[in-house]
Amino acid sequence: MHFLDQAKIFIKSGDGGPGAVSFRREKYIEYGGPDGGNGGKGGDVVFEAVAGLNTLIDFRYTQHFKARRGTPGAGRDRTGAGGDDLVIEVPVGTQILADDDERTLLADLTRTGERVVFLRGGDGGRGNASYKSSTNRAPRQHGPGWPGEEMWVWLRLKLLADAGLVGLPNAGKSTFINAVTNAQAKVGAYAFTTTRPQLGVVSHKGREFVIADIPGLIEGAADGAGIGDRFLGHIERCRVLLHLVDANGEDVATSYRIVRDELEAYGAGLTDKPVIVALNKVDTLDDELIAALSAELAEESGKPVMALSGASGAGVEAVLDKLLEAIDHPQPGSDEREDAGGDWSPI
Repeated sequence: MHFLDQAKIFIKSGDGGPGAVSFRREKYIEYGGPDGGNGGKGGDVVFEAVAGLNTLIDFRYTQHFKARRGTPGAGRDRTGAGGDDLVIEVPVGTQILADDDERTLLADLTRTGERVVFLRGGDGGRGNASYKSSTNRAPRQHGPGWPGEEMWVWLRLKLLADAGLVGLPNAGKSTFINAVTNAQAKVGAYAFTTTRPQLGVVSHKGREFVIADIPGLIEGAADGAGIGDRFLGHIERCRVLLHLVDANGEDVATSYRIVRDELEAYGAGLTDKPVIVALNKVDTLDDELIAALSAELAEESGKPVMALSGASGAGVEAVLDKLLEAIDHPQPGSDEREDAGGDWSPI
């Protein structure tokens, strides 16, 4: 399945149906009078967040969405049927943005089953029966029905995960997520083997949580270098970040600082989130060198450093313990979903 996290679509709610112009003509009724019914209401445009979707690829091939218009009114005071609502199914975590320079946020669907009536259908027009008065006994005017609303909007997907992986390219993030989840991320001995976000479900000590892997960051990513920072939006909702640093890199402190600088340049509170710093690929080093590199990394980050190897599994259990602890006890203000209740889970 191809991954797409942004799409531009056109949406239009249904027009209201026109009212009817009709008069009663019955054999034994001396004065018939007007009996034209009102038109039906146009269909609404509704966005619904559904489980089982994690891409906006469908919107690449279908970009125009229009709800049905209301049915015209009829004689005998019959009101036209309302147009069917158009329900657009999107992945959980989809944001709806205005098509303006600021990309104004209009709606944010963060819960499975959440529905938003985005554009309301037009009301139906009045039939001529509603225009009858003591001075206008046989009106022939009617309402044409109110037009629906229409607009272009952007859809932007921000995947929902409990923990997010960050680091330089080839830091071992894909190997780690493959080791702890059922994900099948591509692994290679070259940079940028991960070209799109990956999600995996971790089962640890009778608990489950979701972890997200995004393409690696390089210096200047905020300015578009490498793949850039466009995928950082997928870890904005994470409760905790796991920062992996390659133990075989030239300078572990510099590697850490490059990624932190790019997170700070991106903003959105990423540098304020709880972070677990881990030295990866330690299976290739001896204990003395591991201790020296860990001390260097701890001095730069100001945090305790955990040593692990995604390939051999060494230290992985301890890291998962720390992730689970951070997820269960998030820092105040570190989680955008606090107002959703403490039992939120993307699973």
